[in-house]
Amino acid sequence: MRILLTGANGVMGRATIPALQNAGHEVVGLVRSPTAARQVQSTGATAIVGDVLDRASVVRAMRGCDAVVNFATRVPVGAAAMLPGSLNQINRIRTIGAGVVADAAIECGTGLMIQQSLSLIYAARGEEWIDESGPIDVTMVSEPLTVAEQHAQRVERAGGVAVRLRYGLICGDDPNSQFLVHRARKRLPIGLGDPDSWMHVVHPLDIGTSAVAALGAPSGAYNVGAEPLKRREYVDAIARVAGHSHGRFFRRWLFSVTADKLELLARSQRVTSQLFMDRTGWKPSRPVLTPDWFRAG
Repeated sequence: MRILLTGANGVMGRATIPALQNAGHEVVGLVRSPTAARQVQSTGATAIVGDVLDRASVVRAMRGCDAVVNFATRVPVGAAAMLPGSLNQINRIRTIGAGVVADAAIECGTGLMIQQSLSLIYAARGEEWIDESGPIDVTMVSEPLTVAEQHAQRVERAGGVAVRLRYGLICGDDPNSQFLVHRARKRLPIGLGDPDSWMHVVHPLDIGTSAVAALGAPSGAYNVGAEPLKRREYVDAIARVAGHSHGRFFRRWLFSVTADKLELLARSQRVTSQLFMDRTGWKPSRPVLTPDWFRAG
């Protein structure tokens, strides 16, 4: 298959290009700059400079493609994520960009759209397991994710296939994870919420293989990630990479300052990816989070 991959030079895109190529697919990467284009071309993929907010460039890249994997994001990292307006760019990518990609897919006859989403949109359920039938808790922060999923579903209504992948928190050699490792080295707090609450995580390499598996999945929403773990285990794993036995949690008062953004990251979510595994045969190569996930290099 010839596949258009948006966000091809990002954390998810860099993991997805080789996974698609190893499965025998031809990759066309949509990127926003010549520098990013050179990075993508060095992998053997075709690079096209454009923007998911620009319909003409997306249509140009989409021509002749059998599927599109929409992994375009712009995630703010570290303290910058707490600043006013820090989510404006990524929200536009999800609320407008995903719509542009869906429109282009319909116009070009591209019959399959894979849309990135997050399992963070589920309501907190404490100790209960969460599958794809679980209730979604829409807030100002999570709404753009649900809008992006709705855009993808338009491809399905037009006669194609729309697969929505609800990933756990990316943990690995990515900027946000490495920011937390840096904080942990200084013995600064890195944990949010109740240490005994649950969280859903995924390694970048498993994002790549899940995109390949999604090419054969029926339309629908699917959770994708490793086994859920307690938040304390996650924080301590990062601390061990930083040379300490245990990590620290932020004080609860922080939620009163940036509650809209942090609440989403602190929900107790014991998410299962069993449906995706049953439907596609996919399995995570890193099913259990360990400190090795966070080691750079």
